[in-house]
Order: sequence, then structure tokens, then C-alpha cells
Amino acid sequence: MFSTSNDVLNLVLSICLISLTFFLCWAIYYFIASVQRIYNLVKRVERGVCKAEEILDIVNDKVRASSAIFVALVDVIKNYFNFSKEKAKAKTKKDK
Repeated sequence: MFSTSNDVLNLVLSICLISLTFFLCWAIYYFIASVQRIYNLVKRVERGVCKAEEILDIVNDKVRASSAIFVALVDVIKNYFNFSKEKAKAKTKKDK
């Protein structure tokens, strides 16, 4: 089958080259799969951050709206107390 040592060397080199090619392809496959998993993880994190930002924006808008209502409510209460003070003063002046 092998007539010279050169034939054996060529056979060993071809087996080594085939096995090296197989393991390189295997390593590249796993590298690409890992990169794809990392990409998907980054996308999920990005979606989560976007949802959190949307929630924070909604909460911020609600707080601003409620603070405007609160300011209006404080003004109404202040006016009510001023009105009731004036009524009480007017009543005390009327009684004297």
C-alpha cells in the first residue's frame, strides 16, 4: 500500500489537515453560536431598558399632572380659608 515513507508522511499530513479543518469548523460554529446568543441577550436587555424608560416617562407625566392638580387644589383650599376668614370677620363686625 505504501511504497515509500513519503506516502506515509502524506497520509499523516492529510489526516492532520482534515482533523484540523474539522475542529476549526467546529470552533467557528460555536463562536458564531455564542455571538448570536450574546446578540439576542443584548436585544432583550435593550427592549427591557426601552420599556423601563417608557414606564418612567409615564410615571413622570402622571406626577406632573398630579402636581398641577395638587397646586390647583391648594389654591382652592387657600381661597376657601380666606373666604371663610372674611365671612367670620364680617360676622364678628356685624355682631358688634
